[in-house]
Amino acid sequence: MTRPSGRRSETVYGELQREIVLGLAVPESALIELDLAERFDCSQGTIREALMRLNEEGLVTRLPRRGTSVAPCHSADAQVLIALRLSIECDSIDRLMRWAGADLYDILHGKLNDMRNAARDADEYGLAAHDRAFHLALFEAADLPLVTPILRRCLVHVHRFKIMKSGQLRDLEETAERHVPILDALRARDAPRLAEVLRHHISTIVDFGPDLTDGNTA
Repeated sequence: MTRPSGRRSETVYGELQREIVLGLAVPESALIELDLAERFDCSQGTIREALMRLNEEGLVTRLPRRGTSVAPCHSADAQVLIALRLSIECDSIDRLMRWAGADLYDILHGKLNDMRNAARDADEYGLAAHDRAFHLALFEAADLPLVTPILRRCLVHVHRFKIMKSGQLRDLEETAERHVPILDALRARDAPRLAEVLRHHISTIVDFGPDLTDGNTA
């Protein structure tokens, strides 16, 4: 039985996103719809659907008459995105504490365990995906739905930059465990502490060189 186009498009989208985030797809390299259709054994229309989603995320660039290419990965973009991420996540802590449900800690602890499992399996992309899910779930407790897509885009691009620029020797288990202080502060219902550890967590995600927090890094 032929799989529905939507399901095939989801598969193509997921695999191409993984390759782009991990740096397996070289920045600014061309993505030819016909070649991808042959590779994934599907129609060009299915490929086009996946590429349109990636374009919306900023992971590919689609230009009329020039085709589609993998988006560049520049530190200047990453610096702006991580500063934006700091503002979105850390400035909403008081609201998050007021609105957070009693089950938020358990939800986030489950996502931490997902990260730990991915780390033990040496699955860097899986770890990054669970990491993004952790931070999105934390922020979504603040009930700011119009901002969530902006944070989602920041997360995927910052993770892409981190993975591509940090080389091959990364301690994945250490990356997962960096989320424990966030959970501890949340469980204690300590809003100032949560803002402090979250700011430090985000600011030290990767060595960009300049201080991205104007000297306010915890």
